[in-house]
Amino acid sequence: MKLHTVRTAAAVAGVVLLAGAATACNRGSDTTAGSGGNSKPALGIDLPRADTDFWNSYAQYIRQDVSSQGLHTLPLSNSQNDITKLVANVQVFQNTGAKAVVMAPQDTGAIASTLDQLAAKKIPVVSVDTRPDKGQVYMVVRADNRAYGTKACDFLGKQLGGKGKVAEFQGALDSINGRDRSEAFADCMKTKFPGIKVFELATDWKGDVASAKLQSTLAQNPDLNGIYMQAGGAFLQPTLALLQQKGLLKPAGQPGHISIISNDGIPQELDAIRKGQIDATVSQPADLYAKYALFYAEAAAEGKTFKPGATDHDSTIVQIPNGLEDQLPAPLVTKDNVDDKGLWGNNIAK
Repeated sequence: MKLHTVRTAAAVAGVVLLAGAATACNRGSDTTAGSGGNSKPALGIDLPRADTDFWNSYAQYIRQDVSSQGLHTLPLSNSQNDITKLVANVQVFQNTGAKAVVMAPQDTGAIASTLDQLAAKKIPVVSVDTRPDKGQVYMVVRADNRAYGTKACDFLGKQLGGKGKVAEFQGALDSINGRDRSEAFADCMKTKFPGIKVFELATDWKGDVASAKLQSTLAQNPDLNGIYMQAGGAFLQPTLALLQQKGLLKPAGQPGHISIISNDGIPQELDAIRKGQIDATVSQPADLYAKYALFYAEAAAEGKTFKPGATDHDSTIVQIPNGLEDQLPAPLVTKDNVDDKGLWGNNIAK
């Protein structure tokens, strides 16, 4: 898979790439692609977790792209949603010659001191999907998470005709993603659909917690007619199982159907849309997350820099307080476009 080439400002009015070559020693070994003869800079890559279908898909894309591009990576680590493990894994990268680090910190507040240490060592960081609250980053590769919440609100509000009750499975609120999606969803509902009552259910991205809280909400509100799942990879299966158990999993278009919108775009969500079990999802681009995380990491290791503006891959780089963020597109998926071959969820093994 060929990465896009960033052109000069005269050629592309958007991404501006300032040349600045740097060489790197070939320390460490790469279990996927690197070898003793690989002269490319060493990249340290930490996978954030292996307990959701979305992040497992991201890991699959990372490994594919590393291999196809012949990149030099140190042995991949997985911090398993544990900030302590992430800090330890990053220390290993520092000690084994990483010239850039790719991470996806799930606790975006607790990573600041580690980012400061990397900055002091002049090791640039690419953060995937999550934007650290503090600490310097070279680039955040992320979609607009506030748009996720707004799209979910608009879709559900229209589906329900502006009236009803909605359960919202909130992601961890110590994560910028959980906060962005929750705040945007709440703001939109209050402004556009005041006739809809929202039950905000904090889940810490855990499917069993979401299922238990949904069961309690349904017991007190049997007329619940909408659900917003902030992460289909974590919440889809336990939610469908609970609704099936209670006889509430009725196909879209039939009386009693609970309208459901999700975030992620995993294959299982697309199948659920086809079956009428859920109505929509916002496709979070796991393939592009991997592709551009590696692109920016290699560029960072080579001393290249970017400026805010439109890119040549249908996104926009924006300035954030602690660096730059490339906001990748994340389309709404419904029954009308669920079979689109351009959706990553239609192009990866289930």
